[in-house]
Amino acid sequence: MRAGYRYRIEPTEPQKELLARTFGCARVVYNDAVRCREEAFRAGVKLTPTDVQRQVITQAKTREDRSWLSEVASVALVQSVRDANQAYSNFFASVKGRRAGRRICAPKFKSRKATRQTFRLTRNGFIVRPDGRLYVAKVGHLRVRWSRPLPATPSSVTIILEPDGHYYASFVTEINRAPLPFTDREAGVDLGIAVLAAVADTTGRHTTVPNPKHLDAKRRKLARLQRRNARRVPGSTNRAKSRRAIAVQHGKVARCRRDFHHKQALHLIRENQAIYVEDLNVGGMLRNHRLARATSDAGWAQFVRLLKEKAERHGRVVHKVSRWLPSSKTCSVCGHVMDEMPLKVRSWSCPVCRTKHDRDHNAARNILAAGRAERQNACGASVSPPLREAVGNEPGSIQVTV
Repeated sequence: MRAGYRYRIEPTEPQKELLARTFGCARVVYNDAVRCREEAFRAGVKLTPTDVQRQVITQAKTREDRSWLSEVASVALVQSVRDANQAYSNFFASVKGRRAGRRICAPKFKSRKATRQTFRLTRNGFIVRPDGRLYVAKVGHLRVRWSRPLPATPSSVTIILEPDGHYYASFVTEINRAPLPFTDREAGVDLGIAVLAAVADTTGRHTTVPNPKHLDAKRRKLARLQRRNARRVPGSTNRAKSRRAIAVQHGKVARCRRDFHHKQALHLIRENQAIYVEDLNVGGMLRNHRLARATSDAGWAQFVRLLKEKAERHGRVVHKVSRWLPSSKTCSVCGHVMDEMPLKVRSWSCPVCRTKHDRDHNAARNILAAGRAERQNACGASVSPPLREAVGNEPGSIQVTV
């Protein structure tokens, strides 16, 4: 399987100018490829990816207004055209229903004012030297902060300029799967905002993963920087400095959140053979303007993605249950479904079996039961949570039997 390894690089000032030139040329070639495809569509002409590449690179270098494309590595330009072709392939597959997920729009032009710039090189465009330096074609040798060794020879590298002004090299390399010892423990995970995740496993244990709320910790400082940025003259040097200061703080938030998600996802994968999570519509939840910031700060999509990646590498299973499962308002003991369950209700008692539930842990138990039933449904397993005998001493209590 393939994996990405990302490292910080430290180019010199002349190298930064060469990288900026490569970023710009790759962006121009991408836009030319999109424009070429649009013009061909309006004219009713069918172009192959080879025809597009010939027009926007080979023939463009002979024109006076694109002669500067010869100053950068041709590998970066070719990969940029391939990115445009792949974007159109994904768009057509989405329109025809062959691509999973929500429908995507047609490729758009890249802006030169974008604060994040990238270009990609294949093996004939870069070399990792034995002394640890990274050679990039027509840029030179770059110093790399090797936080960990590469497991194998990388097949490609993406040079990235983040909004905070830091440069990174992201290598794609093949890694071997490392299956973990088998365990019969399985877990259901209910994602939330008050706590990042409530976990219920087959041993009956209930745990919670706290939500550090990294963005909230930086909100006051970000608000102060945003007010300072609003006072700057648009296009001035001071406004650029204040914009970068804001980007630095957002970069710290993103790195802290990503590090926390990596650690918690790996912990869950090591302890459980199968993990069941809800198939949440995060994009729809972000339209709720009262909870959009808290939902984004929790980073549910990134957490689930890391769970799936680590499960694939370590021989575990991550299964998604239906988003329409009423996990929060279903009693995990008797299966009674409440008519409504507002978000402000964090604990409730079942009117049938008189069991008192914690909202998040009850949802995690229901997700676990539904997920296990879906995986074993071919054998005739029940979708409802298992029932137990409940005896109440209060008036009106009833006997629930299996």
